[in-house]
Amino acid sequence: MFDTVLITGLGLMGGSMAKTIKARTHSRVLGWNRTRRVAEQALADGAIDAIATEALFGEADLLIIGLYPQATVDWLLEHMSQLKKGCVIVDMVGVKQFMVDHLDAAAQQAGVHFVGGHPMAGREFSGLDFSLPTLFDGASMIFVPTQSSTERVLDQLEAYFMSLGFGQTVRCTPAQHDRMIAFTSQLAHVVSSAYIKSPEADKHNGYSAGSYKDLTRVAKLNETMWSELFLCNAEPLAHEIDEIITHLDEYRRAIRAGDRETLTALLRDGRERKERLG
Repeated sequence: MFDTVLITGLGLMGGSMAKTIKARTHSRVLGWNRTRRVAEQALADGAIDAIATEALFGEADLLIIGLYPQATVDWLLEHMSQLKKGCVIVDMVGVKQFMVDHLDAAAQQAGVHFVGGHPMAGREFSGLDFSLPTLFDGASMIFVPTQSSTERVLDQLEAYFMSLGFGQTVRCTPAQHDRMIAFTSQLAHVVSSAYIKSPEADKHNGYSAGSYKDLTRVAKLNETMWSELFLCNAEPLAHEIDEIITHLDEYRRAIRAGDRETLTALLRDGRERKERLG
């Protein structure tokens, strides 16, 4: 389906994508990384078949790029003209409106197909050393169609990514993606980061169990990447922060007032919502 795949950015996500494609398809995998040493390590580890140079960019049938938001835009705008006509580009950035706004017109002009992508998988670690060929097993892969993509390209991508072990694919608009990700992912990282800042956190040893570990896991984040993602999705994320502050204030007022009836009702509502959602 895609004879040659170029992976740009061989960190956790790009490295995992390269290893997965190598393990589960017959595609030739080319790898490019800003720091060449990382690409050399990927080659030595067997994660890629060759280190991509600009001379090889034009051989890619599929380009999967795993850089930070602005770096993704900059790299693609610089190199898009070197790709062959009909090449399919999928980014793995966690915001989509920003990407489509900056890349769709350029893709149309270059005669390539840009599709917004977001694999819903990850770890609290970064870098090629932590990449896994099983990272995406059972995960959801989100695709955002654009003016430069076609139904045929989307169908091909869905079939290809399902062959990599993804559990499902989802198509949506950029705005729908960004609203949902603000809630399901970005807000969780903000809350985890804020929660760990309590002075009591320094004394948690011996007092913490599963709930503490669950709530603090994603506080161990890459602040450079996540701050850029948050600001690229500022309005949807700020809305979700306002929403949770409103609900936290309901709990605070009931607790300070000693109002058990209201507090019980708030907790019941939360439990029932979780049970309905699974």
